[in-house]
Amino acid sequence: MNEYRTIKTAASDSFVERKSRFIGYARPVQTQQQAVDFIEEIRQKHWDATHNVYAYCLRDGQQKRYSDDGEPQGTAGVPALDVLLKENLTDVCVVCTRYFGGILLGTGGLVRAYSHTAKIAVEKAGMVTMSLCAEGETVCDYTLYGKLQPLLCRLGAVITDTVFADNVTLRFYVPSEQFGFLNAQVVDASSGRCSCKKTGESFAPVEHGAN
Repeated sequence: MNEYRTIKTAASDSFVERKSRFIGYARPVQTQQQAVDFIEEIRQKHWDATHNVYAYCLRDGQQKRYSDDGEPQGTAGVPALDVLLKENLTDVCVVCTRYFGGILLGTGGLVRAYSHTAKIAVEKAGMVTMSLCAEGETVCDYTLYGKLQPLLCRLGAVITDTVFADNVTLRFYVPSEQFGFLNAQVVDASSGRCSCKKTGESFAPVEHGAN
């Protein structure tokens, strides 16, 4: 897997449907334990809620879990999970809290309400594509810094650190498949005085279409 979609940050949103209040929570998670801890956190926060429904998808083991938490089977957890699946999201957990308002919503009404609760939570969190990136660095003298720094940015690299010492060290990440091209451009721009060294690999948000 060279890329995946997830959410940017933790977020929540709410709405009222026929006097029932629905609160959607979404959080990035990477392990089952993180998902379980998040679910428990919301349960403790809303201990007096009628239901705390959840769903999560993880890259780790391709795990998918959900719970109706007392709602009729298939009317709550599955619609919440479907939102994650339709958006192709992973490493995400959503919790949909309901305070019953005294009016029954019916099976179809529950499905729509829990689907909407999960949807507004992930939309509030913001969705992002994470790409497998090469982490790298290049060392240059001060005369080349003003040329190489904008070159890296123009080629789609994200600079994460700049160290000013006897020379300047630029640390960055770039989509893995672009590392070789970027290195060739740095070598060319510096007339062979500088090159890029790969220092690692990780997933990171990347603006596609950089050139």
